[in-house]
Amino acid sequence: MIPFSVLDLSQIGEGSTVSDALANSARLAQAAEAHGYARFWLAEHHGMPGIASAATAVAIAHVGHATKTIRVGAGGIMLPNHAPLMVAEQFGTLEALFPGRVDLGLGRAPGTDMATARALRRNLEQGVDSFPQDVLELQAYLGAPAEGQRLLAVPGMNSHVPIWILGSSLYGAQLAAQLGLPYAFASHFAPDMLFEALHVYRSTFRPSEHLQKPHVMVGVMGVAADTDAEAEFLYTSMQQSFANLRRNVRAPFPKPSHDAVADLTADERVMIDHMLRYALVGSPATIAPRLASFLERTQADELIVSMPVHAIEARLHALALFAQVRKNLA
Repeated sequence: MIPFSVLDLSQIGEGSTVSDALANSARLAQAAEAHGYARFWLAEHHGMPGIASAATAVAIAHVGHATKTIRVGAGGIMLPNHAPLMVAEQFGTLEALFPGRVDLGLGRAPGTDMATARALRRNLEQGVDSFPQDVLELQAYLGAPAEGQRLLAVPGMNSHVPIWILGSSLYGAQLAAQLGLPYAFASHFAPDMLFEALHVYRSTFRPSEHLQKPHVMVGVMGVAADTDAEAEFLYTSMQQSFANLRRNVRAPFPKPSHDAVADLTADERVMIDHMLRYALVGSPATIAPRLASFLERTQADELIVSMPVHAIEARLHALALFAQVRKNLA
């Protein structure tokens, strides 16, 4: 069976604090390690009261210190927000702290609204347009310095931190293929171009010193519980969260509520169902055949699961149930 990994947003649940969220991320990473998950990635988002992983490298260090063997990394760093040299220093430091365990996924979006993106103090147009060059620059900083190279990433040089390209469109698929890098598609919230992007990536892939053949990770939202009814109730937190994004309402990650979901407009329901079409919600018996079909259709090399469950104990249980599903499918 293919490796399963976890994508964590270090969610700040309604009624809890940033400290709680970061402590929960460490607990989730420890449990993921114990259950045999391959990677634990954190995502960069800014200005969102429900997400505590804005300082992504710092959050990765936190979960790295809480674990021993699981790979830790970014899913991802939004490169237009940062100078490549700074990213190289941060992830070179992480690699020094956790040798052989660090991944660096790179995205092209800002991970926030435009006003916040401007406050991050990068030229937005130049940052997006120069994304391929920034990736190459970052690769150079993380590799062996060329003779006479004046700009050095310390830490960073000779760390060879593995780079992934993240995407939800054909752009990232084309770039990952051209550079010979692994590719992760954000099908957990942006499913529209999944199969076209996978085709483009695989059909145009160029082997590189980093990767000899295409390697694809796909994402799903996953809410598992002992019964379908319980899972569907827990899933109402994610439904409310997506509705809040559409309404431009910034709030902590909501507690589950059937009543709140019942108040969604028809347009909001259509949007949520569309964006989360690959969400896996239910008991292990319900999730397993749906997951098997999804993996068969995508022919993915890896799966990464984002588990939007409000209460940490229920989230830990969902993590255990997905591990059980993986074993049963093997």
